[in-house]
Amino acid sequence: MGIAWAAIRLGIDVYRPLAEGGRYDLILDLNGRLGRVQCKWATRYEDVITVRCYSARRTREGLLRRLYTAAEVDAFAAYCAELDRAFWLPIAQFPNQSQVFLRLAQARNNQRSRINWADDFDFAATLGRQNGAIAQLGERPDGIRKVAGSSPAGSTSDLQLLDQGVDVAGA
Repeated sequence: MGIAWAAIRLGIDVYRPLAEGGRYDLILDLNGRLGRVQCKWATRYEDVITVRCYSARRTREGLLRRLYTAAEVDAFAAYCAELDRAFWLPIAQFPNQSQVFLRLAQARNNQRSRINWADDFDFAATLGRQNGAIAQLGERPDGIRKVAGSSPAGSTSDLQLLDQGVDVAGA
């Protein structure tokens, strides 16, 4: 319910499939475009939030893990109860990954490249743009962040940008 509540607080309509067993848990109305969302629990260990991006079930042969595909879901929505925060992870940014790690603080080894900052994937930071915010952070090849936006303001939704292969979370 943390994910649905986070979406509702942002003014996003939330729908649930009538039957269980599908590959997505919720449908979000993102500016008139429906997004299939797989909901996940996010666990925190020190300064890292871990989101497991697979389904698991027991079979006679043992534990069967299955990754999600872009044909099945549009994004993962993860809720971290310890922080009371929800995160939006477009599957186009994390194809074929079984886990996504989101950092809350700088790495102890000062690594800066290929880090997924939790704030960049926060529900309000990503989906809140749909309701009027213009600027978004992008990263230049030299690692310095810059402000970028759509022209005219609000002319593109996250799903339209994802269809074009654009990094909408600024990671």
